[in-house]
Amino acid sequence: MSAKSSPSPYRSSPIFDERSLPTALQREHRTKVGVWGVIRVLEGRLKLRFLPSGEEQMLAPQTPGLVLPDQPHLVEVCGPVSVQVDFYSEPPDLNREP
Repeated sequence: MSAKSSPSPYRSSPIFDERSLPTALQREHRTKVGVWGVIRVLEGRLKLRFLPSGEEQMLAPQTPGLVLPDQPHLVEVCGPVSVQVDFYSEPPDLNREP
């Protein structure tokens, strides 16, 4: 019996910094139905906030953020940052190397 390989993203965003991060990502938005997002911070920190609960996670290079399909959320810049978002059509493995 072979182990199932971890899914690969079907698309990745450009790498954004604190100046180029789109305003739309800093306002409430969501992935499409059936799409998981993994926010990978390459440098610095980024706050991920889930709505309407207000739950927050501080993301860093060792702490990616998982966004479930159709889950309302936004991100908040916390200083210098470099970030990329990977998109999956099935639940991703957060331990996968970027």
